[in-house]
Amino acid sequence: MARLANLHVCQACGASHPKWSGRCDACGAWNTLVEEAQHQPAPRGLSAGKARAVERLNLASGQPPPARMAIGIAELDRVFGGGLVAGSTLLIGGDPGIGKSTLLLQAAAALTRLGRRVAYVSGEESTEQIRLRARRLGLGDATVELAASTSVRDLIAAFDRADAPDALIVDSIQTMYIDNLESAPGTVAQVRACAQELIRLAKRRDTIVILVGHVTKEGQVAGPRVLEHMVDAVLYFEGERGHQFRILRAVKNRFGATDEIGVFEMTDSGLCEVSNPSALFLGERGRPVSGAAVFAGMEGTRPLLVEIEALVAPSPFATPRRAVVGWDSGRLAMILAVLDARCGLALAGRDVYLNVAGGLRIAEPAADLAVAAALLSSLTDRPVPEGSVVFGEVGLSGELRAVAHAEARLKEAAKLGFTRALTPPLRGRRADSPVAVVELPLLADLATMFTDPDQS
Repeated sequence: MARLANLHVCQACGASHPKWSGRCDACGAWNTLVEEAQHQPAPRGLSAGKARAVERLNLASGQPPPARMAIGIAELDRVFGGGLVAGSTLLIGGDPGIGKSTLLLQAAAALTRLGRRVAYVSGEESTEQIRLRARRLGLGDATVELAASTSVRDLIAAFDRADAPDALIVDSIQTMYIDNLESAPGTVAQVRACAQELIRLAKRRDTIVILVGHVTKEGQVAGPRVLEHMVDAVLYFEGERGHQFRILRAVKNRFGATDEIGVFEMTDSGLCEVSNPSALFLGERGRPVSGAAVFAGMEGTRPLLVEIEALVAPSPFATPRRAVVGWDSGRLAMILAVLDARCGLALAGRDVYLNVAGGLRIAEPAADLAVAAALLSSLTDRPVPEGSVVFGEVGLSGELRAVAHAEARLKEAAKLGFTRALTPPLRGRRADSPVAVVELPLLADLATMFTDPDQS
């Protein structure tokens, strides 16, 4: 039989190419093709007698679903949808040093306190290093089983038993390898094959498998994109190095809501959960200043108040600067264009700086009106009316559109002492709203509040 020719596999998307080239034709990434040896495919014509019958069940019949396994850390249980599901596989990614290993070690210790068996396998640290970190976090008495290994074959032999642990944490999937593949650990073939074997283990033994994934410079989990399709939940651990806050965000969850977040604070003793993030993000607000607006947002099912800061300054250059932290730069350009075209403001020749306080990243369009309010406040040097929150979507014609969960946003604002809300016309608003609502049909109405001294 002729020897199989090696293929060059893109480490970004997993596409195969017969020869090396500098650019992947499938995804357009540069310098990502790595040569990998091909293996003999399985022989054709397998007899039906050797096949195992597939068990068929009716959707309406069968055993009731198992109860979720609560971790005991409220913010983690929120992101997971109420707890962990037996036999599921989760993938957690994040920047180096953001706290992924610390968070999972604390979660493992919390599970053992509830009587669960947890195994923590590290391919990056020795068991003594893990113990040292556990003692620093005050978890030295936790009965977590530790192992240091990078071979998936060894892991399957150790944990594919009747007494398999309730949860298995693998840190990280990029360090694991299968010895019958010639490619190096971390390559597309190895990551895909290792993840598949661990997923099979989870389904066979009803063990919860949690995989830690490295991320690329673009913030995506390193390895093939198919890895995110294989697992049941994908979570990203986010945060700025200059802030103590950390956000655990669910972007895929087969057993719960997506776009749910858990908020943690990094301290000397590890990660502490933040039960009221709105108060924490607004804790340093003092007297009203120009260029700041409080946005009443939603993160999953949780209302969250955060301050948006803007600075509009004359530009000494022909091309003004646009610097954005925590928001979409393209959406900022749209808001600036609408303010210019529909409100008659001259912002095209000015530098604009926008920042979301606390290191949070906002993605929902409901922040449009708060961003516009912060820009107008900085441009006119007039603070947003004291005690006000702002939310609403801005259209290209200058109209303001209502957003979902308005009542939840208003209740959160009232809980933190805000008395006024600047919003678009709300549909079905109750008369006993917890705060006074000022409905603005057009963006020009908001601009008038800052440009006309008689308006407030």
